[in-house]
Amino acid sequence: MAAFLQWRRFVFFDKETVKDPSENGKNFQLPVGLAACDSGRGHIVLGDMDGQIWFLTRSLQLSSFQAYKLRVTHLYQLKQHNILVSVGQDEPGINPLVKVWNLDKKDSGSPLCTRIFPAIPGNKPTEVSCLSVHENLNFMAIGFTDGSVVLTKGDITRDRHSKTLSLHEGNCPITGLAFRQAGKVTHLFVATLEKVQCYTLSLKEYPRIELDTHGCALRCSALTDPSQDSQFIVAGDDCVYLYQPDERGPCFAFDGHKLLTHWHRGYLLLLTHNNKSPSKSDYGSRQTSPSEKHILTIYDLDNKFIAYSAAFDDVIDVLAEWGSFYVLTRDRTLYMLQEKDTQTKLEMLFKKNLFVMAINLAKSQHLDNDGLSEIFRQYGDHLYVKGDHDGAIQQYIRTIGKLEPSYVIRKFLDAQRIHNLTAYLQALHRQSLANADHTTLLLNCYTKLKDSSKLEEFIKSNESEVHFDVEIAIKVLRQAGYHSHAVFLAERHMHHEWYLKIQLEDLKNYQEALRYIGRLPFDQAESNMKRYGKILMHHVPESSTILLKRLCTDYHPNKDSTDRDSLDSPAENKANPEEFIPVFANNPRELRAFLEHMIEVDPFSPEGVYDTLLELRLQDWAHEQDPGKKKVLQEAALSLLRSDNTVFDKALLLCQMHNFKEGVLYLYEKGKLYQQIMHYHMQNEEYGKVVEACKRYGDSEVCLWEQALGYFARKEENCKAYISEVLQHIDENNLMPPLLVVQTLAHNSTASLSVIKDYLINKLERETQQIEEDERKIRQYREETAHLRAEIQELKTCAKIFQKTKCSMCNSPLELPSVHFLCGHSFHQHCLESFAESEAECPTCTPENRKVMDMLRAQDQKRDLHDHFHRQLKCSNDGFSVIADYFGRGVFNKLTLITDPPGGKSGAGNLEAEFNRDLLINTKRNV
Repeated sequence: MAAFLQWRRFVFFDKETVKDPSENGKNFQLPVGLAACDSGRGHIVLGDMDGQIWFLTRSLQLSSFQAYKLRVTHLYQLKQHNILVSVGQDEPGINPLVKVWNLDKKDSGSPLCTRIFPAIPGNKPTEVSCLSVHENLNFMAIGFTDGSVVLTKGDITRDRHSKTLSLHEGNCPITGLAFRQAGKVTHLFVATLEKVQCYTLSLKEYPRIELDTHGCALRCSALTDPSQDSQFIVAGDDCVYLYQPDERGPCFAFDGHKLLTHWHRGYLLLLTHNNKSPSKSDYGSRQTSPSEKHILTIYDLDNKFIAYSAAFDDVIDVLAEWGSFYVLTRDRTLYMLQEKDTQTKLEMLFKKNLFVMAINLAKSQHLDNDGLSEIFRQYGDHLYVKGDHDGAIQQYIRTIGKLEPSYVIRKFLDAQRIHNLTAYLQALHRQSLANADHTTLLLNCYTKLKDSSKLEEFIKSNESEVHFDVEIAIKVLRQAGYHSHAVFLAERHMHHEWYLKIQLEDLKNYQEALRYIGRLPFDQAESNMKRYGKILMHHVPESSTILLKRLCTDYHPNKDSTDRDSLDSPAENKANPEEFIPVFANNPRELRAFLEHMIEVDPFSPEGVYDTLLELRLQDWAHEQDPGKKKVLQEAALSLLRSDNTVFDKALLLCQMHNFKEGVLYLYEKGKLYQQIMHYHMQNEEYGKVVEACKRYGDSEVCLWEQALGYFARKEENCKAYISEVLQHIDENNLMPPLLVVQTLAHNSTASLSVIKDYLINKLERETQQIEEDERKIRQYREETAHLRAEIQELKTCAKIFQKTKCSMCNSPLELPSVHFLCGHSFHQHCLESFAESEAECPTCTPENRKVMDMLRAQDQKRDLHDHFHRQLKCSNDGFSVIADYFGRGVFNKLTLITDPPGGKSGAGNLEAEFNRDLLINTKRNV
């Protein structure tokens, strides 16, 4: 039971006397003799003792119609339908009559009466005490003073579609009726002076439950709205009770004799006077002295305060319409109680520091989140000033999302209030509104408090519960020395770089770091081994080498990987082993094992792998003293060179650096650097090797013999045997002019004439033979030239007799017309026309003639190639041969070609030109 004496009183309503706009500000006057009142559908309905029903609009316009001949006793205005139900009398005596009015339809200017029936519970006429109508128009209950209740079921606006039955009988007058609809279940609350009962109308036989053994006076009951679960209110002189259909609910100790009870929008209105009623039997007595004061009190049951309380003179009724309460008094005055706006009410509460009540009020008024947050902030400020920091932080937590966090954080930066700051920051993270600075501050709070349990709870919380910047958290924990917590966070949220950095730099747990890398997807494992490979190789070389072998062959993450993406990685992942060679900078043994593994698994490994392995093997070969082992290492190095996977320049440089003779010579030969081979032997003064190199590679580069001769010529030692061998080969292949040979050997003081005697004799004999052969050819060419000239002269001066009897083309006997050429070939004219490209040339001689002409044109084009001539002359060892060749081509002669005039056939005028051309062609052919 809640005692209302402890409830605070406020003035949340403004009282105002309603003025008549048509009477220049005078008080509005209600009709005389009012007996019944109700409101709804935008008007106030009044019934008087003369049988009239009045309608008062918001603009204070009154209208009426005659509803009964005598008086109106009860009115019920439905809220969802424009239907009015009234009870009154048309005849003297106890003859109550129920009328149902359709206010949307008119009949002679008055509302249409759709139904009239007498209100009689039985055979004995009885006065109506109360009336209630269901909003669905299917139920209407009428209570009588004899304790009976009549229920009309069906369409209450029509007689044919409804039936009336007696629902309740008793000896105590009915003081209150109310319908309650919950889903498809309909209940009817019945209140008398002595009992409160509930009928279930949606079930057959209408079962009844007795809720209480004390009742209330007339008009002292009401039904709350659905937000309060549609509870039935019964106002007694000592308490106000609330009822559910099956039980009694809470009660409130509101003292005073109750005259009227209403419920509207969360407010309970009680009209009382201080003198208690002497007897419950006087249920309907409203006889009061003209000077008696009625006290109207408006309660807010949810927030436990009195919203308004004031005294009025002889109140008839209190109605709710147009967002306000209207108080009707016997002196025909109409008062309006206008509720203050929510902000005004809150400010009144703020002034009295009633923040809890303000919060409850704001929630009940459905204030938005911004408004609620401002109340929480003010409440928090109030508690903070009072020194209640724990309470203040709880209010500030409720402002998260609306109030800037820095406003709160600044207030609690003092070390003594670190607990409160921690609570606020925790709430900030739970609502996913914390930034990196907030995370840093919270973790610093944990570390300063040394609250490991809270710290673990925070970092191990589910992501759905707490959200924070993981990277910032890792940094803070690492800086504070909480390495295990930082490692947990990094591993849980897959911050691989931070995990490895802490394990390697702080915890020095190299084996665990290596294990973790082996669980990562390929790309991340590769990048982290490039970054931390040197550190790992220094401390755990064997395990690091094994992981690198996996990474560069066919990498698959370990099965205990927490990264789901790694399970979906491609079937084959290979890193480039050449990129990991720097990792082994100080571990040559592991590097050798790694490289040998790579070329064994993948013979097509990058060239850098072979080059590095070659360098390692050459180093071992250079430092090895045991001849047997040295031979094995030599073969191993040569096998790498023969694999054709090394870079030639690098391999050659490595062999030269380590003085690996076999490798150098192999690479020279492989690269066709024959001069380098011979120079190598020359540098080492290996005379036999020099001659051998000339024999082996001289056919490819003939200049080797010349270089060998010059080499031996410069030697002061006795190299006659080698010089003789070189001269013999030069002589046999005519590689050098004799004069050059003599000049070359003149530099050698030990070389005598006997060394080149045989060479010179052989050379002179061959030259003599060549001269004789050339003179023979000259005589031959002169004879042939003289013969050709004689033949040409004959052609010029003598007639040519053509004696050919067969066609040179088809070998058939010649028949006229035929064509004869000076060359001696004859053709049928039709054969010549069919097969000859030109009638002026012999088809048989044309191919050979064209070759000659092409040669002449080529020589003519090359006559002006002076640069080419000089370059060839400069580079040639035998300049005389070059000049002779160009003389032979006619470069130094001016040659004029005589050709046929364009478009003309052979005739007498062209005979000289034909003879000259034929002479030229025959001359070239014979040559």
